[in-house]
Amino acid sequence: MKTSAIAVAGLHKAYGDKAVLDGIDFDVPAGSVFSMLGPNGAGKTTTVNILTTLMKADAGTVRIAGHDVATGTKDVRSAIGVTGQFAAVDELLSGRENLQLMADLKRVRSGGKLVTGLLERFDLVESADKMAATYSGGMRRKLDLAMTLVGSPQIIFLDEPTTGLDPRSRRTMWEIVRELVVEGTTIFLTTQYLDEADELADRIAVLNDGKIAAEGSAEELKRLIPGGHVRLRFSDPVAYRSAAVALREVTTDDETLSLQIPSDGTQRELRSILDWLDAAGIEADELTMHTPDLDDVFLALTEHTNDTNDTDHTNGTDHTNGINTEAIAK
Repeated sequence: MKTSAIAVAGLHKAYGDKAVLDGIDFDVPAGSVFSMLGPNGAGKTTTVNILTTLMKADAGTVRIAGHDVATGTKDVRSAIGVTGQFAAVDELLSGRENLQLMADLKRVRSGGKLVTGLLERFDLVESADKMAATYSGGMRRKLDLAMTLVGSPQIIFLDEPTTGLDPRSRRTMWEIVRELVVEGTTIFLTTQYLDEADELADRIAVLNDGKIAAEGSAEELKRLIPGGHVRLRFSDPVAYRSAAVALREVTTDDETLSLQIPSDGTQRELRSILDWLDAAGIEADELTMHTPDLDDVFLALTEHTNDTNDTDHTNGTDHTNGINTEAIAK
């Protein structure tokens, strides 16, 4: 069993009489990607600020790399790296100078060798001696993450790292994240792109109204949401009517000669539908399967949330739209 890189228990934070975090708990195993999702005002930024020692909690405990953030601030800071929503690079310096400055500040031995290696790793060699002001958005984000890696942090906090990037740059960042995890780095990711969390995260927590509304793997979260179905489309009206009569709990569409059958998306259920069609001698022209995605999960869990900032937080009620979030192992 992997050790915990991040352990949070009973975390509370309020601004005046407004609870931003209302007793959240979660655990992040070392060498994994943990993604926190939530609407604006859910408390994501507050959580990151507390975990990275930039803000003090009102109650609860947080341990980062085994160190208490309240009593071991210096140890925590030496173990983490933080990449914020906006690239924190000095535009008047070149890429190489930005990295060298970070290496000097962290008193890294053989800083020049490290800088050269990071420039190569992030494909910034050709632009290394150009001012960062001339870099594209994707290049700046890569340089920012490269600067975060100076000092080899055990845990990296990525706060919306691909916001505003083009699809190719996003994919490049994803590959870098995967490489870091393979090397044993723990990633705490907040993102507004649900496909990004689906693609990268081992576990996902949906934060809503200051509470963890649900937590689990992407597949576990998707299974919380009803609405999966198999769609059969026919060109033969006779086959369509025969299938509509024989199949139970089917939704019909006479205009397109299509049937929609509720399904949990499992291989066993799909096989049973195909076996039945074969046994009845009925052929469908097209079979498609729809399963809920993270967009469905997000919308269902945060349906009643107001679009506000963290400091304008709502009352902390846990709205989950009737979803059985206890089905997910915390």
